[in-house]
Amino acid sequence: MERISNYQLFAITTLFQTGTTIIFGFSSAAGRDAWISAILSTCLGAIMILLYLALMRMNPGLTLVEWYPRQFGRWLGTPIAWMYPLLFIYDAGRALGDLRDLIPTTILPTTPSGVILTIFMAVVAYGLFCGIETIGRLGEVWLPALILLFILELIFIFSSEITHIETLRPVAGQGWRKIWNSVWPLGITQTFGETLGLAMIWPLVKQPEKIMKTTIAATLIVGFFIALLDMVAIAVLGEATFSRSIYPLYVLIQQINIANFLQNLDALGVMYFLTTSFLKISIHLFTAIYAIQKLTKVENCRVFIVPVVVIVLYLGMKMASSVIDHIEAGLKVLPYNLWIPLFLVLPVMLFIVTWIRQKLGKKHKEME
Repeated sequence: MERISNYQLFAITTLFQTGTTIIFGFSSAAGRDAWISAILSTCLGAIMILLYLALMRMNPGLTLVEWYPRQFGRWLGTPIAWMYPLLFIYDAGRALGDLRDLIPTTILPTTPSGVILTIFMAVVAYGLFCGIETIGRLGEVWLPALILLFILELIFIFSSEITHIETLRPVAGQGWRKIWNSVWPLGITQTFGETLGLAMIWPLVKQPEKIMKTTIAATLIVGFFIALLDMVAIAVLGEATFSRSIYPLYVLIQQINIANFLQNLDALGVMYFLTTSFLKISIHLFTAIYAIQKLTKVENCRVFIVPVVVIVLYLGMKMASSVIDHIEAGLKVLPYNLWIPLFLVLPVMLFIVTWIRQKLGKKHKEME
């Protein structure tokens, strides 16, 4: 069985949570207070992830799709478990749909999106055939490189003298309701709720006793990173442009101009987005395929790779008729209809049932 190290888990978690979230600007609907929304979402998201980690400890050695049959019984738990690989496949299709809209709009306007997505998914399929260890190694190599790029981006932005800190004030000037509307449910579920998928990977970590610290540390770092990006974007672009832009962080990179020499770094920004998106889609698909293998009890999960990749490619190309419809579905439809039930309601119910069963089991042993 393949295994990954704790650092690889840290890298995977960081890049997975960053994923496609940064493409659209986290909590941009909160305007100049998007960074506050990001901090609140991180704190609440970390609590939700602690719930997932508690379930992992209550079901040692089992993956996400094995928790439900174990606690709810085969007839109820198995159908519930099947919802998760289907959700991961759908979410991978949405992430691919983000790239379908981003790349032709930015750096490759004349290249057919079908060609771009087909090549992209071919590389993803190759990574899946290589296995989780290879994906983990990619993560541990990419993470320092992306951190370096982020630091350079900040240096370039501040060197361009285009930041206006006063645009961040007044803090919470439009009230807390607007901030909270960005936190719940989208801010919590979109990035942090999806971390539940990593419960398929946690049993593969070499040092399981360190999973909780590693995952929470990665979550807090991602939250700080997103909040800082939002602050810089608002300080450079202003509240109106930040809120109205489809790709505010791409627009932010376009503003870099040092002495009319260092500029036009758009491609660098898109490569940044492609890297995090690649790992997020790869993890979504690995968890989906691994879950299907667990549920069908097939020996080799590789038989599912090509069919699942083809399905995701189709979903990515046909997800929505326009980028506006694509974004609207992510803002208004998915959080209430899929993410809250599967990322919050069912895990809470599972936790309660597991806790009660364990308490009753202890009492039964004491009576014996």
